[in-house]
Amino acid sequence: MKDLIPREVIERKIYLIRGRKVMLDGELAGLYGVETKNLNLQVKRNIKRFPEDFMFHLTKEENLRLQIATSSYGGRRYLPYAFTEQDVAMLSSVLNSRGWC
Repeated sequence: MKDLIPREVIERKIYLIRGRKVMLDGELAGLYGVETKNLNLQVKRNIKRFPEDFMFHLTKEENLRLQIATSSYGGRRYLPYAFTEQDVAMLSSVLNSRGWC
């Protein structure tokens, strides 16, 4: 059985963006123990399960405000996805059903 993640750790990973409480793809991947690229690949493969009003890419301005590094070499090449609470629940079912966690 996996250890539970302390509530405080999860709460520090929740941001208020566009008036919504969201978690970012990289931080969710860390919580699930998968690479960010694999998490995003599973989302793309199951995109119909993730409505656009629940999941969105950050803008450059939002990304800079949160000070999330992106790079043309070595680092992130794309702006992070933000997932609302509904999408985090869907993401959990997608990752668990595919044996990713």
